[in-house]
Amino acid sequence: MSNEPVISIDMSTTLRPASGTEEAWNIAYGRVEDYIRAHRIDNRLHQLQLLQLVMKEAAARHAANPKLEPVVVAAEVIEEKMDEWFSFILNTPKQPHERIAVDGRVALLLCDGPTKWPYAFLQTKDLPHEFVSSMRERSLEAGPDLSLSSMVPRPIDLGIITEAAGDTLERVSKWPIVKTLILWVIFLGALIAIFRMTR
Repeated sequence: MSNEPVISIDMSTTLRPASGTEEAWNIAYGRVEDYIRAHRIDNRLHQLQLLQLVMKEAAARHAANPKLEPVVVAAEVIEEKMDEWFSFILNTPKQPHERIAVDGRVALLLCDGPTKWPYAFLQTKDLPHEFVSSMRERSLEAGPDLSLSSMVPRPIDLGIITEAAGDTLERVSKWPIVKTLILWVIFLGALIAIFRMTR
């Protein structure tokens, strides 16, 4: 794998979506650009390449279903491309969206991919071997599958002392006069202890 960036931007064609308003597509473009920047892809040339790729596919999809908002279609395209790319890099083709989205982003953050390999983001060709290895090393390992089990409630054995204390508290709560006397005894005992400590 080569470390040299491969840039393939077709400047000969202008992207003009056949459906949707110009304002709606400008909003969609801005959202995708922000999304790419949120992944710390600061290289303008690579941003342009990714934006062109996403917006071209989003425009084709929107033409097939013009009722959708362009920003929604563009968001779906970039999310799908991210999932496909993470699955390719981490070699986990059958992971659900929620899992691969988290695993991929954590691995990308931990290996500092956007800084060390700025042209690798969303690319599948000529990827640096070090980048792929670093991503795979830092990917999260899948936890065990969840299994349902039934739990039968059992009485809690708190021991003889705890039971005796519980019985005593129940009796005291039934007799308010005894409860008040005990509180006064504790209060007087605390005053006497403070008096002796300060002498």
